[in-house]
Amino acid sequence: MSEATRIPELFGSLVFNERTMEQYVPQDAMDVWRGCLKSGQPLPLSAANEIADAMKTWALEHGATHFTHWFQPLSGVTAEKHDSFINNAGGGRIIMDFSGKELVRGEPDASSFPNGGLRATFEARGYSAWDPTAFAFIKDGSLCIPTVFCSYSGQALDKKTPLLRSISAVNRASLRVLKLFGDDAEKVTPQIGAEQEYFLIDRKLYLKRMDLQLCGRTLFGAKPPKGQELDDHYFGAFRPRVGAYMQELDEELWKLGVLSKTKHNEVAPGQHEMAPIYIDANTASDQNQLVMETMKKVAERHGLVCLLHEKPFAGVNGSGKHVNWSLATDTGKNLFSPGKTPSQNALFLLMLAAFIKGVDEYQELLRCSVAFAGNDHRLGAQEAPPAIISIFLGTELEGIIDAIVAENDYTAPEHKSLRIGVDVLPSIPQDTTDRNRTSPLAFTGNKFEFRMPGSSQSIAGPTTILNAIMAEELDEFYEQLKDAPDFTAALHKLIRDTFSAHRRIIFNGNGYEEAWVHEAEKRGLANLRNTAEALPAYILPKNIEMLTRQGVYSREEIFSRHEVHIEKYCKVIRIEAATLVDMVQHGILNAASEYEAALCSTISAKRAAAPELACHVETSLANAVSSLNEQLLEETIALKTALETVSDDAEPETLLHYYHDEVEERTVAVRKTIDKLEVLTASKYWPYPTFCELLFSV
Repeated sequence: MSEATRIPELFGSLVFNERTMEQYVPQDAMDVWRGCLKSGQPLPLSAANEIADAMKTWALEHGATHFTHWFQPLSGVTAEKHDSFINNAGGGRIIMDFSGKELVRGEPDASSFPNGGLRATFEARGYSAWDPTAFAFIKDGSLCIPTVFCSYSGQALDKKTPLLRSISAVNRASLRVLKLFGDDAEKVTPQIGAEQEYFLIDRKLYLKRMDLQLCGRTLFGAKPPKGQELDDHYFGAFRPRVGAYMQELDEELWKLGVLSKTKHNEVAPGQHEMAPIYIDANTASDQNQLVMETMKKVAERHGLVCLLHEKPFAGVNGSGKHVNWSLATDTGKNLFSPGKTPSQNALFLLMLAAFIKGVDEYQELLRCSVAFAGNDHRLGAQEAPPAIISIFLGTELEGIIDAIVAENDYTAPEHKSLRIGVDVLPSIPQDTTDRNRTSPLAFTGNKFEFRMPGSSQSIAGPTTILNAIMAEELDEFYEQLKDAPDFTAALHKLIRDTFSAHRRIIFNGNGYEEAWVHEAEKRGLANLRNTAEALPAYILPKNIEMLTRQGVYSREEIFSRHEVHIEKYCKVIRIEAATLVDMVQHGILNAASEYEAALCSTISAKRAAAPELACHVETSLANAVSSLNEQLLEETIALKTALETVSDDAEPETLLHYYHDEVEERTVAVRKTIDKLEVLTASKYWPYPTFCELLFSV
């Protein structure tokens, strides 16, 4: 059997999906399960027992010996606590057992995960509860059951719970608006496609760099003579090791039901991308966590390391995770597709107006959703969007909006009046403009591409915020339209007024140009340049009010996450600074001194042998290396002092700014000096693999 013909058989083979459930689960239990999904009611224990028994049977057939409630705590990675199917049957015998109670709920330790004060250290109890909308799967010999994770009092301690709440909120809000248009849809679901960028480097070289092991990125390194300037890596042919890695990665992902579709080389040497097919937001979020984990595991089997950091190499293209977002009905309608009929266009323009208004009003919150230490090195670095939130629509859609605001005719050849009457509005082309890679939020024909999320980031956070702000605006629109005596006139006025009031957030130009920074300031748009500036905006009163009103977070959960985000940022900066100090003290200072000593010995030997011989090269190098080494020592001492004098008892926002303004700034200064030293030091003395070795080793 060829590889191609194996794919349908391979796909989803390790997933207890609906097709597999129909083979193992009794029909009555399947009917109950489907009914609960539709109604949102809890699954009765009797049905849970039948599903659990079927799940166990299937898992054992596929070699699983354990089960685990697989959840997504605020640590940024997934968590697992494994229990075997073994139960004591007496007389030295065992049975393989798995109950509905074990399926539905688990009890891992909650105090050991980031919680932002929601849990005291001595209060260890936390609960994981089965998410029946997500399918179980087998990984590393264990049956993994996707779950939410909450405290004893029901407060969310994970990323999945708020995401599910936001999905529910935007579904409710969208259905109410659709009813005004006579649409009979029963469900609206956010759809996501997450493009995953990553680097591959040789594992042997990776193990020689403490910064890569502890921080996921290089903390120093001079740019190689050749980088990405020739544009010869992007979409280029795969190198043999990379090709073999990608083939195995596809197969492993397909087994897990991940619709891995596209693979290619990215801009930088050693950089690549995997893009899946568009799917519902909950599944997409779960699967992206699996994608990142699988990428790392498969890399190890090929003698490689997969780097998911947003900027593993300074001066080289960074890695993002473009989140393509839209809303779809259970009848197959994409609510951001312009459509081919006037009535569809009216709905599209209303949805577009809601999105534009939401992004404008909650731009700071969207910025916060992608604010963390790793992303600071990428955003605004000429390969990623700037930190200023804006929306790219393209010239045609922008022209249409301008015509609606001015109540003028749109002058494109095939178009007539653009009043929002259901019998007047002409069809709108889906994709009539080029893609703008400098925009944080670009409309791409029937969806928005959120380009700011970082490569290592869970997509649950940004998706939750997109869902929440859309739900908020649709709720407001519904209240304005539901009792309108003239629906068409009210609709026209609402769309026109919304476009007019929030026109400032639309920008079709080059986001990399400095002129846009000044223009954005004139428009009153927020420019939160780094995490230290962004995170305080998370708890703005308007953000708290919106998120609690939509039922996405409680007030306590918002403040807890705010604290967790600050704490993580400070810890990352501290670890990076401490790692850099260690590498300087135990590697670079000694290496530079040894090279300096070697140069001095050469000078002495030359002068002893032949006093007339010139020693200008050696003398100049020795002076330069000595001077830089002295400077490096002073800067490292200053960095170490900054780490030692910080008070961890200070207020979170005080610590946030201290680590950015004092520790991070000193880290940057140390790095600049090291990079100068690396250029001057002979390669045999330099103690760490260089950028050239790391980027071109695979």
